[in-house]
Amino acid sequence: MLKNTSLGRFRAIALLEGLSFVLLLFIAMPLKYLAGMPLGVKVVGWAHGMLFVLYLLFLVEVAVVHRWPLVRILGAFIASLVPFGTFVLDARLRREEQPATEPAAN
Repeated sequence: MLKNTSLGRFRAIALLEGLSFVLLLFIAMPLKYLAGMPLGVKVVGWAHGMLFVLYLLFLVEVAVVHRWPLVRILGAFIASLVPFGTFVLDARLRREEQPATEPAAN
């Protein structure tokens, strides 16, 4: 569950940004180039651009609040450039967020 913290907000934006990237690459762009339907790229591309900017802003916030090292910040940035990268990042952040006493979900 996403919490209303800097990390929770970052995870939420990361998931939305990742989803928009996947939609852009695997649905909107094939529709544009294979079916001659460019509107999807225009709409999804615009939304993805806005979410990417928000992702970067929230990355700066979470990096400052949690004092992330530069390597971790760069890793989170690179995750936004790789398809499905933000989903992998979210899984890692979720594991770290779990209390040590709480058993991991199977």
